[in-house]
Parts: sequence; C-alpha cells; structure tokens
Amino acid sequence: MLTCVECNLEFTFTADDQEFHAQKGYQDPKRCPDCRQARRGDRGGRGGGGYGGVRQLFDVTCDQCGNATQVPFQPRNDKPVYCSDCFAKIKPARPSW
Repeated sequence: MLTCVECNLEFTFTADDQEFHAQKGYQDPKRCPDCRQARRGDRGGRGGGGYGGVRQLFDVTCDQCGNATQVPFQPRNDKPVYCSDCFAKIKPARPSW
C-alpha cells in the first residue's frame, strides 16, 4: 500500500505494477490512479501532443506509394509525406546508445 501525495488516500501498488515499474526503470508512483488520470487530463493527455488528447489529422497522398492517408502534422510542400507503411520502410535506424 502507498499513500497518494495529492489526496492522501492509500492505494495498492500491485505486484504486476511493481514489475512493470522495475522493468521500465520507473520510481514508485506518488499518486493514486485517479489522481494520475486527473493530472494527465490537466496536461492534455498522455501522448496527445498538447491537443487535449485529440489530434488534428490532415488528408494527404503518400509520395512513395500514392495511397491516401492521414498525418498528424500540417504537410509542407518542400518535404515528402509518407503513409505509415512507407515511412516504416524508409525511416533511418535510430542509434542503439
């Protein structure tokens, strides 16, 4: 059992949660699940890109295969735009360091 720093209620830090945190190198949570969710909502959601959890999508045509697709950014005329399949094939490998 842990005590939430926001609401001071106790919450269960399960064995599965502990294993997940250990694998990811995370510290023990300081907030209960409800307070964590509320905090994410205040910041626009996890992975929402600052759009309140909803991304604006733009209709485009893939420059590689010609298929219609959507992208989460405003395309520019000076840069090619790819569907997710073509992008996965051409994106550079990230360094492993």
